[in-house]
Amino acid sequence: MTTEILKSKEELRNLIDNYAYLGDEWKISEVMDLFIPDMTYKVYMGGNLVGNTSGRENLEKEFNEHASQVKTYFTLSGQHTVHITGETAIGISYSQIKMVREIEGKDVLTDYSVKYDDQYIFQSGKWLIKERTAHFLVVESRTL
Repeated sequence: MTTEILKSKEELRNLIDNYAYLGDEWKISEVMDLFIPDMTYKVYMGGNLVGNTSGRENLEKEFNEHASQVKTYFTLSGQHTVHITGETAIGISYSQIKMVREIEGKDVLTDYSVKYDDQYIFQSGKWLIKERTAHFLVVESRTL
């Protein structure tokens, strides 16, 4: 493995970690900077497509709307495997996402187990997300 590939793998891991860090801190506009302008973001729950967004501006609007309903985010990034071919790459990553929302006066914790299938592209000297497909595999909610 070349040092260039190792450097790219580290940069891609940092991209995924930054997605989690920035999202947890409600820095939505900075999260958007991790995507190319004409990106695609799909969401599956229970194997069913429940979201399909194109374009960074549209995604930012959706993320901001969602964030306005959440009191606390906490994300743990797990495995991340990438295959790099020149200036493109594909990757799989796993996350545990916890969200606290107030529902009927009570704090409700929803715990998500998510697998992401990603396509990345190297542009303007950095790796960016071109396409992200989120598979919400396990969703559990409980009152705190």
